[in-house]
Parts: sequence; structure tokens; C-alpha cells
Amino acid sequence: MEIVVSNKASRPLYEQIATQIKSAIMSGELKAGEAIPSVRAMAKSLHISILTVQKAYSTLQEDGFIETTAGKGCYVSAQNQDFYLEEQQKKIEEKFSEAIEIARVSGITLDKLLNLITLLYEEED
Repeated sequence: MEIVVSNKASRPLYEQIATQIKSAIMSGELKAGEAIPSVRAMAKSLHISILTVQKAYSTLQEDGFIETTAGKGCYVSAQNQDFYLEEQQKKIEEKFSEAIEIARVSGITLDKLLNLITLLYEEED
């Protein structure tokens, strides 16, 4: 797993780290039960503060992506996939609610809206 951070990015360093670790977990690069680098090792390899890495790991732990065992280290949590999918579904529901409201105000029928969603979903990039 390679983590790359930039001081010039608009997002804080701890968010950059957390996002990249989440992505590695969700893509399967990091598997459930697999150890991730210690806070000190990660801080040293990225040349940043231990406190910054600690904040990233705390965020990941709060979100259910990693588990920390005192004296043993940090490991990828087994429940992270379900949690992530639930989180993503909530985001989709919010966007759909906005789209439905716009459709209703504009007089677009449910059939037309469903056709549009189907076309967009099946569209290849």
C-alpha cells in the first residue's frame, strides 16, 4: 500500500491518508484482518507528524474501517465493506431526493425519470 500526501492539496493531510486507506480497503488491496503500518512507521515514511497520522487512524477507526489493539497494532476491520456501502447508499438517496424534487416541480413523470436514470447508469464512460 502506497500513501501519497501533498501539502498543496485543499484537503488536510489526515483526510488524504484516511481516504487512501479507505480506497485500498474497498478495492480489496487491503483485506480484513490485515495489518496496516503503525502510526510511527506511517508518519516516518510520509515525513509528517505522528499526530496527523493518529488523527487519520482515529477517523478510520470511528468509521469502522480499522481496529486497533493495544500493543499489537492496527488491522483492517471485517465490517468495513457493509458500513461503506451503507454510507454510499445514504449519499445516493440524498441525491435522488433532490432529483425527484426537481422532476416533480418540472412536471417530469416517474417513467421519464426512471428512463433517464437507466440511460445514465448504463452509459459507458
